[in-house]
Amino acid sequence: MRRSAQRLRKWRLEEAVMKIKWQDFVEERKDVMAGKPAFKGTRLTVEFVLNQLGAGMSHQELLDQYPTLKPDHIRAAMLYAADVVGMDQSIYQ
Repeated sequence: MRRSAQRLRKWRLEEAVMKIKWQDFVEERKDVMAGKPAFKGTRLTVEFVLNQLGAGMSHQELLDQYPTLKPDHIRAAMLYAADVVGMDQSIYQ
């Protein structure tokens, strides 16, 4: 019984760590990167990070090359992209 309680606590901790909101990390300000979605407190855009990932750069390479970038920023970029793709508007006409 005690082991299952430990597993439950571990699962709840993992669940709490995994849940983030991209809104906590991304902002659009006209005075920063021409209003493109950028990570709060940085001049790194979501677009740049997603392009680097798409070009084959690993998460660790990004983190090593851009010290202001954190793992949660990368996760937030992916969540942001998923929300944008999930919007009702189509880019194809």
